[in-house]
Amino acid sequence: MANTKAMRWRSALLLTGALAPALARAHTPDGLSPAASLWHWDVEWWVLFMLAVSALLYMRGIWRLWASAGWGRGIGKPPVIAFAAGWLTLVLALATPLDTLGGRLFSAHMVQHELLVVVAAPLLVLGRPLAAWTWAFNPAHRRRIGRAVQTRWLARTWAALTDPIVAWCLHATLLWAWHLPVLFSAALVHEGVHVLQHTSFLGSALFFWWTVLGHDPRVGRGTGMAVAALFTTMLHTGALGALLSLAQTPWYPPYLSTTAALGLDPVQDQQLGGLVMWVPSGLAYLVAALGLLGRMLTRQRAG
Repeated sequence: MANTKAMRWRSALLLTGALAPALARAHTPDGLSPAASLWHWDVEWWVLFMLAVSALLYMRGIWRLWASAGWGRGIGKPPVIAFAAGWLTLVLALATPLDTLGGRLFSAHMVQHELLVVVAAPLLVLGRPLAAWTWAFNPAHRRRIGRAVQTRWLARTWAALTDPIVAWCLHATLLWAWHLPVLFSAALVHEGVHVLQHTSFLGSALFFWWTVLGHDPRVGRGTGMAVAALFTTMLHTGALGALLSLAQTPWYPPYLSTTAALGLDPVQDQQLGGLVMWVPSGLAYLVAALGLLGRMLTRQRAG
């Protein structure tokens, strides 16, 4: 049996021989050992630029809004704190060595994805960034932005993407599709695919949490729909996490060489990543659902 297992590992490594060099070039800086490269800060300039612009526009918008409406009015302090926490989570996920580590360990990559989907996305939505960013511009530009977002094609696109059912289906489809071995492996090897993966994860999560957290009046009138969306998302993401945790063979060939280079077992690393999706992520959806139910009961008592 030991010989059979060894042969299976050798076969898998041979099959991924073409992918491993490309992965190493994409995630391991020249001249650094695999272990040393884990702490190498290799952040794309455009990621830092977009993070900086989003923060500066938000701060300028809040400053101008509060200067006009009064301190803490229009957008209160809790949303500002939520946006700051969500922004810092994006920095942690995208602009630290965690991104490099995610290219070599599946478990780290899963932590990165969950930070984007179940931590940064809901916090950013709670921060009301669209309103704050709009206030960053002068009144004339705000009027132009208002007219632009009311154009028929843009209004219809926004209505479609923020429809509760569409947002749920889009988010679920992308989560499952990107975890197919062929797509996940492609994201590890090709930086452009990797960017697309992270963008689609964060984008679909933002639309999902937008509908769930009540910014859409279609959801504001039905907390039950939001709670159902959270519970069903917890179930299907938990199922995917369970499949990864219980698998006895590795799903993603590029990790065979990178994980082994660090002296770790690729199957155990994959199982750990599955547990990250299964337990902490599921707990986040559960806490959000209970929070919505608690808010609904509070309003009923007050009424």
